[in-house]
Amino acid sequence: MSPVAEVEGLRVTVAGSTLVDGVSLMVRAGRITALVGPSGSGKTTTGRALLGEFPAGARVDGRVTTPGPGSVGYVPQHPAAVLNPARRTGALLRDIAALRGGTRREMRDRVEHALRLAQLPDPDMVLRRYPHQLSGGQQQRVVIAQALLLGAKVIVADEPTTGQDPATKQGVVKALADVANQGIAIVLLSHDWDVVRQLADDAVVLQAGRVVDRGPADAVLPAPTRPALPKPRAATRPAGSRIAVQELTARHRTAHGNIPVLHGATLSVAAGECLAVTGRSGSGKTTLGRCLAGLHSAYDGAVLLDGAPLPRSVRARARTELAAVQYVFQDPKAAFDEHRPVLDQVARTAVRLRGADRDTARRTAVRTLEELGLAEVLTLRHPGALSGGELQRAALARALLAEPEVLVCDEITSGLDAATRDTILSHLAGLRERHALSLVFITHDRAAAEALADRTAVLDAGRLVACR
Repeated sequence: MSPVAEVEGLRVTVAGSTLVDGVSLMVRAGRITALVGPSGSGKTTTGRALLGEFPAGARVDGRVTTPGPGSVGYVPQHPAAVLNPARRTGALLRDIAALRGGTRREMRDRVEHALRLAQLPDPDMVLRRYPHQLSGGQQQRVVIAQALLLGAKVIVADEPTTGQDPATKQGVVKALADVANQGIAIVLLSHDWDVVRQLADDAVVLQAGRVVDRGPADAVLPAPTRPALPKPRAATRPAGSRIAVQELTARHRTAHGNIPVLHGATLSVAAGECLAVTGRSGSGKTTLGRCLAGLHSAYDGAVLLDGAPLPRSVRARARTELAAVQYVFQDPKAAFDEHRPVLDQVARTAVRLRGADRDTARRTAVRTLEELGLAEVLTLRHPGALSGGELQRAALARALLAEPEVLVCDEITSGLDAATRDTILSHLAGLRERHALSLVFITHDRAAAEALADRTAVLDAGRLVACR
C-alpha cells in the first residue's frame, strides 16, 4: 500500500542545535504509526513537520510529502489551546462544516456524524457548551471532530491521552481506533506505552532526534515494567495544617449563569505532607488547585495558609503569599512567554518574589534546572525550541525558585517519559524531606500517587467523596 504521507531525511536545526537528524517516516491509510521516545527526542518536531510547521528560525532539510492543503489534522496535547473560548462548540463546528457547502441540514448532519465518530455520544449537549465547559477529554474529541470535518486524511495526535483518567483515556483510544477504521492515517506521539500497545500498528523509536528502531509496535516496544518510583514515606501524618480549604464551593461564571464545579470541599495538608487529588476528568481537581493558588476566585468558603485566610485572587495577594503558594500548570507552553529565553523566565521568579539580585537568581535557576535534567545551553532557547516534557521541568523549576511552602502540581508528570518522571518525583520527595514542602499533587497517575502521597483525596462531580 502506498503511503498517504511521507517524511524523508528530515533534519531540523535551531540556533545550531539539531532537533531531528535524518528522520524518515511513512504514513499509510487506516494504520496507526506511533512515534515514541523520551522528552526532547524529536517526536513533536517530526509530527508537526507533516503540517508544514517548524520552530521559529529553524533550518529544514529533507522532504515532507502530504496529500495537500488541509489534508493533515492536528490534535494537540492541550486541546483548549485551539478552541475559541468565546464561541460555543456548535458555532465552531458549523463554521467548519460550512466550508464544504451544502444545506443547513446537511451541515448539521456532518457535524453530528463527526462528533459521534469522535466518540461524543451526546452531540446536542456538546454543541450547546463553550469549550471551557467541557472536560479535557471532551475538548480533545471535539478537536478530532474538527479535523474530520475538514476532510483530513492524516491526523497527528500529540499525547492525546496525557492527563486523562482511565475511563476518558479509553474513550480517546476508541475514538482514534474508529477514525483509523474509516481509512484515515493516524500518527500517534506518546509516552504512554500501554496506549501505544493498544492502538499502534507500527512504532518508530526516536532518541536525541534520530531513529534508533522501527517495526511492529508489539515487537519494538519493551515488555511493560513497573516504574522505579521513590518509596513512600512513613505513614505517620505530620501534625498541624499548612494549607486548608473550608466548605469550598466553586463555580464557573458564564453568560447564562453560574455553573457549580465544587461543592463544600473541606480538607487540609500539613507541612511536609503530600496530598494526591484524583478523580475523573471534569471532577473539579484543577479548580480546587487553582483556588488554592488564587487563580480561581469565584468561590464561597475559605482558603487558609497557616490558619490565616488567603485573598481569593492572586492579584490581591502580597508578595510573600504569592511566593508561599505556587502552581505548576498542566500545560507549560501556555505558561511561558514565547519571546524570552526560558532561563530568564525561570530566574525572574526569584527576583520578583524573593528580591534576589539578577546574578544570584540566574545561578540558582541554572542549578535548579540542572537538578531536573535541563542543561543551561538548552534553557537559553526560547520555549518553542523545547519539548513539552522539557518545558514541564522548566515550569517546575520556576515555581521552586519562589521557595514555596505549598506547591500545587497539576498533572505535571503526565507528559513525561518514565525516566524523567522518576527524576521529578525523586526531587519532590527530597524537597519534602529537606524543606517540609507541602504538596498538592493532582494526578491520574496511580503509581505516582501511591509512591509520593501520604493521603489521597478523591473528587467526583465536584464533591469530595473520599480522603484517606
